[in-house]
Amino acid sequence: MHSPIVIVPACTKQLGHHPYHTVQMKYVDAVLTAAQCMPLILPAFGERTDWDAIVSCADGIMLTGSPSNVHPSHFEQEVHNPELPLDPARDATTLPLIRLAIEYGIPLFAICRGFQEINVALGGSLHQAVQEVPGKMDHREAKELSLEQQYAPAHEVAITAGKKLAAILGPQRRTIQVNSLHGQGINRLADGLSVEAVAPDGIIEAYSVDQARHFALAVQWHPEWRVRENPDSMEIFEAFGRACRDYREEREPRQTQNHSVIRGAGN
Repeated sequence: MHSPIVIVPACTKQLGHHPYHTVQMKYVDAVLTAAQCMPLILPAFGERTDWDAIVSCADGIMLTGSPSNVHPSHFEQEVHNPELPLDPARDATTLPLIRLAIEYGIPLFAICRGFQEINVALGGSLHQAVQEVPGKMDHREAKELSLEQQYAPAHEVAITAGKKLAAILGPQRRTIQVNSLHGQGINRLADGLSVEAVAPDGIIEAYSVDQARHFALAVQWHPEWRVRENPDSMEIFEAFGRACRDYREEREPRQTQNHSVIRGAGN
């Protein structure tokens, strides 16, 4: 039996004279080694994407972090800082993909930018500069530090009792330490999302999708960073992987039946 296929949408980036579709290796490595699934990178084709093809092969979807931000026009705001990168092609790919994942019950895991994308796709809004919001911390990393220092634990988050993240990490867990590398954050949480964890300043750090039939969790921090060295991160990725395997087992009988019908039609 083949490994579950996890769709990982790409960003777009200009490298030299040529545009590229890009995904950081730490994300696809975490899908492969921690979730024990096979990552499949989806180019940022936007409306040119064959959504039926994606839905037919996806056992899970993981939305990654990125240097770019969701374009604020998607939540009815103007661009706050024109110097920050945007990626309209990724927006045009991930936002409809999120809605399809929820519609079809495909397991969905989102990190950082992906966390913000789900909220926007379902009608929520973002703070474009959390550090400028009264009473909020500066959640950005210090760019002058090494990667090890940037991704080191930065603050704790309080886990909401009785919710899905608490079930994954264990009901005895009240807080965990997380890294923090984001300038944007949740302003208005979309309807149908439930808070799973919050930072000390009240910023939402994790939520789940109420109507999802399978795993549908989003976190603002980066559990993919050196995932195998962090037991909490491993628990989350392993839970996502189990959900992908469960979903694959559910849909394989349907695919087999459909293939039998097709073969019969040709006889």
